[in-house]
Amino acid sequence: MASLKKLLSDSVIYGLSSIVGRFLNYLLVPVYTYNISAASGGYGVVTNVYAYTALLAVVLTFGMETTFFYYSNREGVDRRKVFCTALGAVGSVAAAFLLLVMFFIGPVSSFMGYSDHPEYIRAMAIVVAIDAFQAILFARLRRDGRPWKFFSLKIAFIILSMGLNLFIFLVAPHWSHLPWMSWYDEADNVKYIFYINLFCTAIVTLGFFKELRDFRLSDFNVPLLKQMLKYTWPLLLLGIVGVFNQTADKILLPRLLPGEEGNVQLGIYGACVKIAMLMALITQAFRYAYEPFVFGGQHDKQSKETQAQATKYFVMFTLLAFLAVMCYIDVLQYFIGGDYREALPAVPIVMMAEILMGIYFNLSFWYKLTGQTWWGAVMSAIGCVVLVVINIIFVPKIGYMACAWGGLVGYGVCVLLSYFIGQKKNPVPYPVGTILGYFALTLALFALMQYVHIDNMVLRLLFNTMVLAIFLAVILWREHELVKPIFAKIKKIIRR
Repeated sequence: MASLKKLLSDSVIYGLSSIVGRFLNYLLVPVYTYNISAASGGYGVVTNVYAYTALLAVVLTFGMETTFFYYSNREGVDRRKVFCTALGAVGSVAAAFLLLVMFFIGPVSSFMGYSDHPEYIRAMAIVVAIDAFQAILFARLRRDGRPWKFFSLKIAFIILSMGLNLFIFLVAPHWSHLPWMSWYDEADNVKYIFYINLFCTAIVTLGFFKELRDFRLSDFNVPLLKQMLKYTWPLLLLGIVGVFNQTADKILLPRLLPGEEGNVQLGIYGACVKIAMLMALITQAFRYAYEPFVFGGQHDKQSKETQAQATKYFVMFTLLAFLAVMCYIDVLQYFIGGDYREALPAVPIVMMAEILMGIYFNLSFWYKLTGQTWWGAVMSAIGCVVLVVINIIFVPKIGYMACAWGGLVGYGVCVLLSYFIGQKKNPVPYPVGTILGYFALTLALFALMQYVHIDNMVLRLLFNTMVLAIFLAVILWREHELVKPIFAKIKKIIRR
């Protein structure tokens, strides 16, 4: 129980960095969608480019974060050499990638559909290279149990980014007549989103001065690197397939619809999906604390029971978040511009897909801990094929809604495969009945909110709040032993 409390304690801090940071980032969504019209396709361009960068980030880190944790906790391994070897390997690959993109910027920009704007690709290529390098540095903070520095750097990035974006989109248009603002071009404000990201990412790197000072080229160990690469290459395949599951719709949609219609629909879909990304926040916060926790306790006899309980709690809280968003979707919809709201019906589907993705992550440790990481690549590839096929067949017919359903079905396939294969290879006593019960309750309450039609928004929100309270009451009744330490930790953070 003590180890589970430590997991929850770290999750609160990591969760704050993710949730607070993403919340501040959410505040930029109305800034973008109220200032970039849906018909222009500008926000679709942003969504599309960031989908490519997410995929490239996985390629450039090639599973080295997980490999870093795995080898850092092996007996007889020099943790300093593990750090220097991982950082040196990722840094070298990132530098080589950046040189290639800069040299072939013309063909690369044309392939991505931005031959008229190669500056977008240059900026984001630098960003993704720096992000890959920083991934190992952030992983070291997690390994060393330094969540507060992790939190500070993440929040510093968001605050700086938010400030610059607010200036560009809300202040600069009114000051553009001033002589010192001659560099500003309101007709192409999309590029400033990428430039601001580049500037803030570079600044955050300075916060790793201490960690970078610990890097020694002499500690870069080639034999160790060979072992790490042997472990990590299936994770690379797993990571590519996994992130492609998340980004395939945003990459394929502009190519499956004619002309500018693809970017227009992608912008509308991408804006509404931002509301659903609360699930990604919870999954990410949980992963930051859970990964070093599991690898650090892999020899603990109680680790399987802890994994089972942690998975149940993850499902419980993400379903609570799902219902909360659905309860107040009438208010949350105003976070995006009016001409983007037509895709709101996709939100619950995407949120459920994110929950399944989180469950899949929780189930993935059986092949990571047993060294059979190639299983992850195989299962994710199957789910990815399902997603891509659904997109190719149905996007031309029903547009972005096919993207939402494709993600849900694809992750559902991955969850089923991972659970049944994992129970044979390395069984974990997951409380399946309880988890399915929470899902059934959630879907029933969601259906109730959809079935009961109330025209008055205030009364509708009150009714939805009562529905949410039912689910919360069930949690407090069944899981009262878990809730106590969480409240205690939150009180300590507030007092600080």
